[in-house]
Amino acid sequence: MAKAKFYYDSETLSYQPIQRDPKKTLRNTLLYSLAILLIGLIGFVAFSAVLKSPSERATLRELNNLKFNYQLLENKMAQADAILEEIQQRDNNIYRIIFEAKPISNEERNAGFGGVNRYKSLDGYKNSELIKEATQKMDILSKRLVVQSKSLDEIVKLAKNKAEMLASIPAIQPVANKDLKRMASGYGMRIHPIYKTRRMHWGMDFSAPQGTHIYATGNGVVKTAKKSRKGFGNHIVIDHGFGYETTYAHMSKFNVRKGQKVKRGDLIGFVGTTGSSTAPHLHYEVKKGNHKLNPVYFYHNDLTPEEYETMLKLSSQENQSLD
Repeated sequence: MAKAKFYYDSETLSYQPIQRDPKKTLRNTLLYSLAILLIGLIGFVAFSAVLKSPSERATLRELNNLKFNYQLLENKMAQADAILEEIQQRDNNIYRIIFEAKPISNEERNAGFGGVNRYKSLDGYKNSELIKEATQKMDILSKRLVVQSKSLDEIVKLAKNKAEMLASIPAIQPVANKDLKRMASGYGMRIHPIYKTRRMHWGMDFSAPQGTHIYATGNGVVKTAKKSRKGFGNHIVIDHGFGYETTYAHMSKFNVRKGQKVKRGDLIGFVGTTGSSTAPHLHYEVKKGNHKLNPVYFYHNDLTPEEYETMLKLSSQENQSLD
């Protein structure tokens, strides 16, 4: 039973019972309840923001872990990319230059990553762009690694063949010419001895007496040993491998046959004046692939630097060729 409450009435000088207003009581109760509810709601929101549910906390940990590992992956890929870039530069500018191999272009190294959307299957996820970006970077890096791996395999093979290549590349004069007086006409535009017009002379003429020895300028196999009364006359072509061929023209006779293996310095024939020749001499050519090269660049094994300079000056003079 609730206790009765009184107030002191100053007019009657007596205590009078307090009469409760039901409406006012109800209003106060509602306001009190609403305040408690509001305070509770604010507290719940604040509490939820600080203390998440176990599943939410697990998801958040997983997301943070994913971001952390992605950053680690980004750093590792950046390091790998920098190392690969350095290897590629050394490959193109050092290794391939040494072994006379064609450098690999950027287009070849990065081929196959344009045009079609290769990563469409990765669309539709919350982190699709992140996943696609990482996957594309990894694919490009993997492709470049495969190309570089094949390139290094090729370099290793070339390195193993380096000794054979050095022995095969033309490196001496085809006739004995210690005093350099036998070099009659060089590579370039020359006056043709018969037509008396300027024509491209694709080799070098060595003036020498009939029967002078002619030597193979590098290891190889006799590709052609042909007798003729026209053009080069009796001539030999040696295939040195590695894209190199040498031609020895206007010979009087051969000392080798087609298909025979020869080594640098072997006697292959004798100077003559067969074919379109105006005097006994050897017309000598060097070819790499489909390009005829200046033979003067291939005498480094039997000329000193001073002799080479002299030979270079003599061969550059525009005189009349002998064929």
